[in-house]
Amino acid sequence: MEQGKQGVVVKFAPPQNPVEQIQARFKELENGFRTWLAKQSLPVEAAVVTVTSAAQGAAIGGFMGTLTNDVSSSLPTPQAGLNPQAMASFKQAQALAGGPLVQARNFAVMTGVNAGISSVMKRLRGKEDVQSSMVAAFGSGAMFSLVSGMGGPNQAANAVTSGLFFALVQGGLFKLGEKFSQPPVEDMYYAKTRSMLNNLGLQSYEKNFKKGLLTDTTLPLLTDSALRDVKIPPGPRLLILDHIQRNPELRGR
Repeated sequence: MEQGKQGVVVKFAPPQNPVEQIQARFKELENGFRTWLAKQSLPVEAAVVTVTSAAQGAAIGGFMGTLTNDVSSSLPTPQAGLNPQAMASFKQAQALAGGPLVQARNFAVMTGVNAGISSVMKRLRGKEDVQSSMVAAFGSGAMFSLVSGMGGPNQAANAVTSGLFFALVQGGLFKLGEKFSQPPVEDMYYAKTRSMLNNLGLQSYEKNFKKGLLTDTTLPLLTDSALRDVKIPPGPRLLILDHIQRNPELRGR
């Protein structure tokens, strides 16, 4: 409420979007959980990540199983004396055609083992790379083969084969993701600018810098008039110039 010359002016804050509030709260909880998890010992982190990821995988698998229904009951009963190769193929069909409970188990094993091994590899190696991803995928594929019964009489050999297949697929996807996730070449010229704007909470003005070709090399030369030319308001202009003045690395010194 404000008292003006013409009387009392009442200002009401615009109502917040409940969806945005829920998203912000969820993000806050997620960041808090990750911070807590990073402080735990390696065994605790691996156990927590494995269990939570397995629960998520089970939920996804169970949902998919309800959509596809259990068609394993429609498969013919294997005859006695069926050769091992044919029996292994039958087991594979059963594993892939099971109902909600079977699919929940399969997905829980795949996602839980993958996430658990990934967390261990990241803690030991200090980074996420294609090697760690392939090791996690190998363990995931091998465990899936053993738990689902797809291995047949030669479970160990088939588990290794499944693990290698999973690892190759995951490695290819990881490399493909790296290729498409790399920033455009022109963005390399705005690395310092982007970092500065993010620190100031002004990331929405990055497009203004790009329109005016105000790259990282121009940061020491920025003036109020240059920022005004790219249509940045007075308040953000002052913050940007003050930030550059306070940071010698941005002033080229």
